[in-house]
Amino acid sequence: MAATLDAVPGVRSGKRGRPRKRPQKLHADKAYDHRRCRRECRARSVTPRIARRGVEISSKLGRHRWVVERTFAWFAQFRRLATRYDRRADIHMALTKLATAIICMNQIRRFC
Repeated sequence: MAATLDAVPGVRSGKRGRPRKRPQKLHADKAYDHRRCRRECRARSVTPRIARRGVEISSKLGRHRWVVERTFAWFAQFRRLATRYDRRADIHMALTKLATAIICMNQIRRFC
């Protein structure tokens, strides 16, 4: 988890000045409910929002996670990306970028 937190690029806050290094909060499900994970988040000034095992229901976190789940579902519509047929990483990355562009174009068209 520490490597993932360190790999997060800077996030713009909408305010002037230098962008933050990391997001303010981390939402995770019960699988990450360990002292080590919480300690790594706090060491990097990230507030952990992790559901506790046996205490909290994870549906509370669903309000924030559905955006990611929905986006994964949009990518799953591209059959060639859902099951990776290509062996070369550069072709797979190109198809992923193309799918991202198509998804963004559809969302812009939907709101205009």
